[in-house]
Amino acid sequence: MAGCQAPSAWLCSAAIMEEPEVPTEHLHEHIHHQAEHGGKQWILGVALSSALLASLAAVASMSSGHFSTTAMMSQMESANQWNYFQAKSIKEAQLKSKMELLSALGKPANPSDSTKAEEYARDKVEIQKRAEELGREARHSLHTHHLLSRSVTMFQIAIAIGAISALTQRKAFWYVSMGFGVVGLVMAVGALLSIRPLDSPASPSVHGGSEVVRSGAGDLAE
Repeated sequence: MAGCQAPSAWLCSAAIMEEPEVPTEHLHEHIHHQAEHGGKQWILGVALSSALLASLAAVASMSSGHFSTTAMMSQMESANQWNYFQAKSIKEAQLKSKMELLSALGKPANPSDSTKAEEYARDKVEIQKRAEELGREARHSLHTHHLLSRSVTMFQIAIAIGAISALTQRKAFWYVSMGFGVVGLVMAVGALLSIRPLDSPASPSVHGGSEVVRSGAGDLAE
């Protein structure tokens, strides 16, 4: 259980990765120059497809950054819940030790202690459920972030190969460029289709987790 309670270092470090940049402005300049002065009609198609790929790359990059932030926040909330779970476990263990000691001494335990121990046990079940759900949400968001980041890479490669086709006047490179663009589009669409709906159980738990920690702060201070 201790391994589950600690936040995953690799997840947190991966989640705070910067948004993928799309430094392709100079390639667009070369492509548009060739489209204007190249004299071949298909060069215009290269320019248009490169502009479309750049737009898709920008959208995918922005979405990737959003899911990176979401993954980091969910993992932090999950870690808070596991810390709260640990605190409840310590309180429960202390209370049970007290009750066992009184029993060994032949003294009756306080009924309120038994009630409190049962309350701790019920709270732990709910806290564990929230923590595990937040952990799943973090992993899902990180997976979506990775897919979108790879799609950005595919779009960048497609734009670069498109520039090569315009500079070398070889149409075959344009087809290769479009192939990479299609791969990037498939990755981006797959990532977006895997997004959970807004009314899924995982969404409210991200916000509800903070409420659980705050509501339990006074209880643990007793």
